[in-house]
Amino acid sequence: MGNEAIAYGAMSAGVSVVCGYPGTPSSEVLETVAKRNDGSIYVEWSVNEKAAMEIAAGASYCGARVMVTMKQVGLNVATDPLMSLSYIGVKGGLVVLAADDPGPNSSQTEQDTRHFAEFANLPVLDPATPEEACAMARAAFELSEAIGLPVILRPTTRVCHACGTVELPEAMPKHEAEGFKRDSRWVIFPALAYKRHLELEEQQNKIAALFEKSEFNSVSGGGSLGVAASGVSCAYLADVIARHGLSLKIFRVGTPYPFPEGRAAEFLSGLDRVLVLEELDPVVEVALTAAAAKNGLKVEILGKTSGHTPKCGEYSYEIVEDALLAFCGLTPMERPAPAVQELPIRTPVLCAGCPHRASFYAVKAAMKGQKAVFTGDIGCYTLGNAKPLDMVDTCLCMGASITIAQGIARADKNVKLFAFIGDSTFFHTGIPGVVNALYNGAELTIVVLDNSTTAMTGHQPHPGIGRTMMGTVSQKIDIVKTLEGLGVPFVRRINPFDQRLAVETLREASQRSGVSAIVFQAPCIALFHRPCVYEVDSARCIACGKCMREIGCPAMYIKEDRRAAIDGSLCYGCGLCAGLCSAGAIGKVEGQ
Repeated sequence: MGNEAIAYGAMSAGVSVVCGYPGTPSSEVLETVAKRNDGSIYVEWSVNEKAAMEIAAGASYCGARVMVTMKQVGLNVATDPLMSLSYIGVKGGLVVLAADDPGPNSSQTEQDTRHFAEFANLPVLDPATPEEACAMARAAFELSEAIGLPVILRPTTRVCHACGTVELPEAMPKHEAEGFKRDSRWVIFPALAYKRHLELEEQQNKIAALFEKSEFNSVSGGGSLGVAASGVSCAYLADVIARHGLSLKIFRVGTPYPFPEGRAAEFLSGLDRVLVLEELDPVVEVALTAAAAKNGLKVEILGKTSGHTPKCGEYSYEIVEDALLAFCGLTPMERPAPAVQELPIRTPVLCAGCPHRASFYAVKAAMKGQKAVFTGDIGCYTLGNAKPLDMVDTCLCMGASITIAQGIARADKNVKLFAFIGDSTFFHTGIPGVVNALYNGAELTIVVLDNSTTAMTGHQPHPGIGRTMMGTVSQKIDIVKTLEGLGVPFVRRINPFDQRLAVETLREASQRSGVSAIVFQAPCIALFHRPCVYEVDSARCIACGKCMREIGCPAMYIKEDRRAAIDGSLCYGCGLCAGLCSAGAIGKVEGQ
């Protein structure tokens, strides 16, 4: 797949250090390096993207080739060190793999990293296929060392998760690091920063000149109609042209920033109209418009700003086909309606047996009849906002639940505040929020949902597990001890399936002044085999509907006689429904 191709590209370039933070659609890049590692490449899941970027910088100062991986929102967290690195520069090749998620399919934003590249004065490579992603990964290290700057590699979701055939060397080469040598360039001061900024702006012209000759930019075909495409849109374009036999002048843009204006002028020459295909924002479209004006070319450039292509979301073959046929004055394709009836849309829900469901339900029961606000965070537990739980009132970004709650507390004195945060997110950016709450005398209860994994992105390890990507056992960072060490006066660790104790402790925590914390600890059900299965005794079921109405487990359903039932293929035997049933109609399957 594309992510694996990127990993192999980095390894074939002699990468020595790979670090990052898991985030779909980027996660498999680092995991592939770890899986195929013979021990010579250091790999780690860092506590967050900022830490990963700074580790990468340190290794690059020694001359090592380094890759740091993240998704587009992770780049926000890494912005501080990366912006400074663009001024200071690097020694060993440093490649920033920032996977964009048009759609978005699994993100809270649709961000276009190409804008960030321009903002940071850093070159960006935009692959169209897994094969090209592999080649670009290799080229990015060489480019980084040639210009002394980090290079951004920006695959999008469909490139990351597409599959292709990539030829690899029989033996992965090694790139020896020289080691750290003291140099005043590694220490940035305001006066140096100003001087370096002037140099950096000038350097953009040199990088643009390199991109004019890049193999990743090409102009082909002829005629009065042209199409410019970037990223995965190039793949869709090739398929549409092949199917319909279209004759067009094509500009493939693999290096959108700095923009290769010379190649653009070559492409625009002799054209009447141009259609631009790109995800997400009109980056190439705006650059082409500027190039046309600069060269005095009267070319009509169509795309997102003209309404000829969608402004938001990811592209598909059908979207590109419709836009291209309309652009060429051809009749749009008539697509037959699906032969089968479309299934109803199923909203995302917490898995059957998920411990977060029990945690949310305990808080809900404890706060029944009281005015409370429940701030959420980024993770599987964001799904706690769905009914019937309805327990996530806010969700902004990683680590924000604890600080959002503090802001609400300052503006609304009459509510109980509960901030939900996962174990991996707690280590990522939750700890500073705890420090802020203690320092400024906030009133809230922090609820850490500890399921012993980074579940949402594929069950990666984190500091609370005591296992690293290098396969070593490390110091396990205990969340309870961390909270106590910070000075939280009331901290309790509870199994959320012990509902009676959970509700009692939550009520006690909510009555405490200042900051209190509950750590709900129970493993993600996906990590283990199903221990047992529960079933409903129809003879004892009174059809009250409480089990369905209050916890919303996807393993439960209502039969035609209004009585509850459990799908044994989905049940993981958590027992939450059994404790809830007042009629005692739910119990373990005999023999389980």
